Amino acid sequence: MSDSDSTVGPTKISKLEFNDPLYLHPSDTSGAPLITQKLKGTENYNVWSCALKLALQTKNKLGFIDGSCARFEYEDDDIAESVWTEIKETYDKIDASVTFNLYQNINSCSQAGQPLSDYYHKLNAMWRQFDNMIKIDDIVSANKSFQEHNQFLKLMQFLMGLDDVYVPIRSQILTSDPVPNVKTAFSIISRHESHRLHSNNSVKNQSSAFVSKTNNTSNNNSGYNNKKKYRNPPLKCTNCNITTTILV
Repeated sequence: MSDSDSTVGPTKISKLEFNDPLYLHPSDTSGAPLITQKLKGTENYNVWSCALKLALQTKNKLGFIDGSCARFEYEDDDIAESVWTEIKETYDKIDASVTFNLYQNINSCSQAGQPLSDYYHKLNAMWRQFDNMIKIDDIVSANKSFQEHNQFLKLMQFLMGLDDVYVPIRSQILTSDPVPNVKTAFSIISRHESHRLHSNNSVKNQSSAFVSKTNNTSNNNSGYNNKKKYRNPPLKCTNCNITTTILV
């Protein structure tokens, strides 16, 4: 092998463009997970696969699993594509019972005292999983009006699970014309929650200050009364022998 041939590999790698699938960014390390969500099986395969494909697409590495970036130099199969296909064949199996359980969890989900953001994000994760199960994107593309209907159902599910403290703001949202989508409703209620928590903290601070001031006043009066009580010594009547304390 000549000296010129030995430098072909490194030269090609060094000249890779940023948008080339083989380009490795300094942050592309083997120890860093692409997504935090773990594959549990058929129950979350669709959500997991969508999250992983989005992460790979962001790093321009989606071609390694969908076959668009083939290894023409080798005769063996692409390992990444083979593993991806095997996982899909194993877990991309949904029956009516899985769909039923998920939809039941969505409709029975309630805030139950947890922060509004936690409740909303929990519902949102289940909505995404359900939409993937029933192929909502295909339905929406075939019938655009279904998207509005789907958003309306999500709004109802979100509002039904709210704690009773949000009843007034919920009534305002339901009587709005037009009725907002679920994202807008979440923003409205979030602002209401922030204002309510701020008001409650202000009231607590004022109450604490009032109690502290009352206690100090009580202690001062108690000291004054004690001094007042024992300012003059007891007097004893010489006729009836009765002792009397005179307070000033």
